[in-house]
Amino acid sequence: MARLKLFIPLIIFVVLAGVFWSVLQRGDYDPQALPSALIGQSVPAFSLPVLESDKTVTDKDLLGQVYLLNVWATWCITCRVEHPHLNELAQQGVRIVGLNYKDERAKALEWLNKLGTPYQFNIFDAEGKLGLDLGVYGAPETYLVDKQGIIQQKFVGMVDETVWREKLKPLYDQLSKP
Repeated sequence: MARLKLFIPLIIFVVLAGVFWSVLQRGDYDPQALPSALIGQSVPAFSLPVLESDKTVTDKDLLGQVYLLNVWATWCITCRVEHPHLNELAQQGVRIVGLNYKDERAKALEWLNKLGTPYQFNIFDAEGKLGLDLGVYGAPETYLVDKQGIIQQKFVGMVDETVWREKLKPLYDQLSKP
């Protein structure tokens, strides 16, 4: 019996390894697809300042158009890599609202002045309250929001050409139809 106890950790390891292996073999596992309880729910109510001015914006101000809500920050290295592609999308007419997350206003304004701005405007979330309500894991994250303010999709990580074309654009185009 004492010898059997020695094999319990090995048995547990083999079972867990088998479970992980079977999940990977199914082919539908996407490590960037972090679930969000907010899919199908309204963007959380908020009233926060706009980064670029003293104006305040609320969730109600965003109704009526489909948009990407892009969570970004100057401390986020991946956000810097993602930024040129967001500029391209904005030039193509994609509506993007920025959520400047846990950042310093001066640094964020300098970033936008230097790299250009793909954002229609930026919500300044210095304390991360809206980010917390959205369930943000970190930056960058992008939410696809419909005309009624309902979150339809969430993508964690950098939005590049492939992600846009394969994961976000089809639904964005569908939701943008009159």
